[in-house]
Amino acid sequence: MTDLLPIACCPTAANAPDLRPIEGEDADVELAALTKAVGHPVRVRILRLLGGNDGCVGELVELLPVAQSTVSQHLKILKDAGLVRGEVDGPRSSYCLDPRGVRRLRALTAAL
Repeated sequence: MTDLLPIACCPTAANAPDLRPIEGEDADVELAALTKAVGHPVRVRILRLLGGNDGCVGELVELLPVAQSTVSQHLKILKDAGLVRGEVDGPRSSYCLDPRGVRRLRALTAAL
């Protein structure tokens, strides 16, 4: 297994509190979308890999037991859900957790 080398790519997200409700129909829909995004073991593994690093990671394909195209599909789902951010610079891509999305997922699940 390759060591992950953090890359400075993702700007720091604002640390402002999320004042959106954690209960009610809108919160339920949001929680369902977020949990669907983390509803696959490869996506959970991606979140763990990214969460264990300061900065962004660009070598995810080497660390996962799936093809590059599959990793890309999983990253797209996580990005669309707001849990991951990333940058593409030519042939190089790097990704990091989106702290706001992760905080929101934590808040919504804690309210269950």
